[in-house]
Amino acid sequence: MSTLEATRAEVCVVACADAWRGSGEVLAHAVGIVPSISARLAKLTFEPDLVLTDGECFLMSEPPPLGRSASAGGTIESWAPFRLIFDILATGRRHSMMGASQVDRYGNQNISSIGDWRKPRRQLIGVRGAPGNTVNHRTDYWVSNHSARVFVESVDVVSGVGNDRARAHEGSALRFHDLGVVVTDLAVLDYDEAGLLKVRSLHPGVTAEEVAEQTGFAIDTSSAGTTRLPTAEELELIRTVIDPRGLRDKEVRR
Repeated sequence: MSTLEATRAEVCVVACADAWRGSGEVLAHAVGIVPSISARLAKLTFEPDLVLTDGECFLMSEPPPLGRSASAGGTIESWAPFRLIFDILATGRRHSMMGASQVDRYGNQNISSIGDWRKPRRQLIGVRGAPGNTVNHRTDYWVSNHSARVFVESVDVVSGVGNDRARAHEGSALRFHDLGVVVTDLAVLDYDEAGLLKVRSLHPGVTAEEVAEQTGFAIDTSSAGTTRLPTAEELELIRTVIDPRGLRDKEVRR
């Protein structure tokens, strides 16, 4: 099948997969359907040492199809109880791709609540592991619906630490702070030398004006390229091996 027939969801998958390049032998923490597919794709193609889990307690040398437990396929390599995850995290041997309910121009992330934290309009999942992730190892974000409600001037609660706060912090606690990319259903964003978000690439068919309109702060699109299309091999793996049930198209609807 021609790569020209790739869906927007499949473009997002390979954009997220490229974020795992160079990770090496670290534990992949992928939150969401598209990040989970992308980590599997990276391992099966260019990043074979990437360590995956079944989403529960097993480390997998060959992951099962998306949405299936280890008993339904794949190859179990080791056991990783929850308490071990904190040891791995604290030593930096982890790479996280998380979601975000809000992100500001410096990459501060909110997954906790919307509105005044003392009396929020909407309670979300709490800060969860976001502080520890952004303190200890590389963290990327996946946003399935790029909009000005997500990309805001100022997040209501800082869950994941942004570049401005990390650079202003005195002491060594944030020396491993490492924000990578933000992949959305419209574009791939990264950071300039000042730590501000900018557009690295636009997905095929997306314009710079569309991204600017859907972003709640001024964002630099001047150096944006075009996000690459999946290769024929990648499409085959996505469609027949990793996600044969097509769950990716339920997360990316544009």
